[in-house]
Amino acid sequence: MPTKKSVKARFERASDQSLLIYFGEQITLEANECVRRLLHLLEQEPVRGVRNLHPAYCSLLIKFEAFEWRHEELERRLRKYIGRLSKVKLAEPRLMEIPVCYGGEFGPDLDEVAAMHGLTPNRVIELHTSTTYLVYFLGFVPGFAYLGELPRELVTPRLLSPRRKVPAGSVGIAGNQTGVYPFETPGGWRLLGRSPLEMFRTDRDGLSLLTIGDRVRFLPVSRERFAELQPA
Repeated sequence: MPTKKSVKARFERASDQSLLIYFGEQITLEANECVRRLLHLLEQEPVRGVRNLHPAYCSLLIKFEAFEWRHEELERRLRKYIGRLSKVKLAEPRLMEIPVCYGGEFGPDLDEVAAMHGLTPNRVIELHTSTTYLVYFLGFVPGFAYLGELPRELVTPRLLSPRRKVPAGSVGIAGNQTGVYPFETPGGWRLLGRSPLEMFRTDRDGLSLLTIGDRVRFLPVSRERFAELQPA
């Protein structure tokens, strides 16, 4: 974590009732840690009139009540929080293991991704499961965690035309990111496999299986093991 004096933040008006705080312009672990520390601090010490907090890779969107704050007033208040970031203690990250059955009907893009990079499908699986990923933030739909970063050999553009239906549990890649679709939804990421785990449940504390700051590893499993792990 940078020292107190070195934390730089840029504020931008996102709407008449929201502020966007940037910690740099590129996706870095340091920038995301600043996001997580500010998010944690605002959750522990809420600011009156702030309605919602939306973290991303290197920014935090803050929505507020217009009758409570003007942009410049809220910015002054938030800069005091930013000045304390170096003292914020984050919880030790959890290491979450997610089983995945790769290829076939579960991973319809596996062979194409392999061909694009001059790799075998097995090598793609080896690379995808070789990394411990960081949950940068959750978005798109509830429970969808943006995980990074992929090994350089697997950095792949998303599909030119999104699928209308991506099954729940599908594990995809796009750019240098990977993630698991929690619901059946349209999507343009290239699908390598599918996990039997439920990424989002309304009867679970926190609802989402993953949370910002978690570390994630993917574990290859057979079709038989996939069937055993599926919820009854």
